[in-house]
Amino acid sequence: MSSPVVHFEIGSADAAAAASFYTSVFGWSFADVGPAKLIVGGAEGGPSGMLNALGHPPENYVMVYIQVDDVEASLELIAKCGGACMVPPQPLPDGRRFAWIKDPAGNLIGLLTPLP
Repeated sequence: MSSPVVHFEIGSADAAAAASFYTSVFGWSFADVGPAKLIVGGAEGGPSGMLNALGHPPENYVMVYIQVDDVEASLELIAKCGGACMVPPQPLPDGRRFAWIKDPAGNLIGLLTPLP
């Protein structure tokens, strides 16, 4: 697959309460990353994941991130194919960049560059 799913987020108004739920139900472990909680462990070769509390709408969401080499080029192609940019490219502390798009059916999907 040329553009794999590499990350996912589960949003809620209360990341600590969500972490408690997922620990109780699935045995997941978490590490604090600011207001978010990074899921520790997981399936080898599977996508990384986190619980996030944005502090603004949308509070409840599930987002998958598709890896792309060039966010701007991907956004141009997405627009030509009927999609739209919802959150423009943003830098991450680890050097990657992300953006949120809406596909023609209205689904929100994240784009994420690889580690530099």
